[in-house]
Amino acid sequence: EFNAQDFANTSWAFATAAIPATELFEAIAAEAQPRLGEFKPQELANTTWAFATADVPATGLFEAIAAEAQPRVDEFTAQGLANTAWAFATADVPATELFEAIAAEAQPRLGEF
Repeated sequence: EFNAQDFANTSWAFATAAIPATELFEAIAAEAQPRLGEFKPQELANTTWAFATADVPATGLFEAIAAEAQPRVDEFTAQGLANTAWAFATADVPATELFEAIAAEAQPRLGEF
């Protein structure tokens, strides 16, 4: 059975290799979504990055990740914040509250970027 890191790593690998695997991404979205509470911030960021990079529509997954990530933005690295914002923008998934939380968290940490 896949764990959170397996979901993130697999989606990242296929996106990075530019291997079309829509059915795999859809299966990952379906299996990962109810388990997002198990994901570390880097796994949330990497998963959104992978889906956006692979150009696989997964609005439900992105909305669930936004809800999971928003109250945890203080746990994200600068790169994780940037990658998450980039992924949501690239996937064209509105997440106003998440973006507001990222902005509030990033502003005092801009030296880390």
